[in-house]
Amino acid sequence: MQFFLEVLIGGLLAGVMYSLVAIGFVLIYKASGVFNFAQGAMVLFAALTFVSLLERGVPFWLAFVLTLASMVLLALAIEKCVLRPLVNRPPITLFMATLGLATILEGLAQVLWGAQVHGLDLGIADEPLEFHGLLISAFDLFAAGTAAVLVVVLSLLFTHTRIGLSLRAVADDPLAALAVGIRLPRVWVVVWSVAGFVGLVAGLLWGARLGVQFSLSLVVLKALPVLIIGGFSSISGAIIGGLIIGAAEKVAEIYLGPIIGSGIENWVPYVLALLCLLVRPAGLFGDTPIERV
Repeated sequence: MQFFLEVLIGGLLAGVMYSLVAIGFVLIYKASGVFNFAQGAMVLFAALTFVSLLERGVPFWLAFVLTLASMVLLALAIEKCVLRPLVNRPPITLFMATLGLATILEGLAQVLWGAQVHGLDLGIADEPLEFHGLLISAFDLFAAGTAAVLVVVLSLLFTHTRIGLSLRAVADDPLAALAVGIRLPRVWVVVWSVAGFVGLVAGLLWGARLGVQFSLSLVVLKALPVLIIGGFSSISGAIIGGLIIGAAEKVAEIYLGPIIGSGIENWVPYVLALLCLLVRPAGLFGDTPIERV
């Protein structure tokens, strides 16, 4: 039982890492109603910018601020060059635009900072901590605490501020939001800046775990089952979905792996996502669309 609890808790904490990436997708989807395929590239760009500044002798907190400023400038450029010309276009058009944006960001990151692998040390030792006889990763605990703070802050942003109400209005109907005086460019800049900040945090944690390399942009694939299960429009759903995926893949690898074969943790999340689509297409916490005819 102790071993099972260690595996379960380790999976839950690992799932928080997936949730951090998924939150960025949720933010963009809530503001524009489109799946932002460029979120993984934003995670890579932010992490690569931060670690490259560190390697050039910039202090940690100054590098963080400069990287965050670069993500805000990136949000301004995206709003002006990509989103503004595509207002009220079909969702597939915006999706293809983000797909192209992902390739551009990866190429820009390579031009600016090179393609070599970078190590990243956040000063948090990835060592086990003993808690009532259970061994828990200190790094995973830090990641879980970071995700919890982000969820609380973002939930308050969306439910108790004017910008949060504006975000939901824009997601429902951009033209109607414009008609009642909501400044669409400002809303998009804010939400892409916040998504860039979330991408920066996720990039630092994933970069410290795996190293800052171009394969970091592929964490988007791990976020897909999380979004399908939790729901594309729910921040708390992204966390719950991440916990479900993290726990399921670790438990399946340990207990079903010896029977079925190793490596099943790579496809078990997609099996769960498929089952969720069959039972509840909008996800556990997603908003079911209502169409009036």
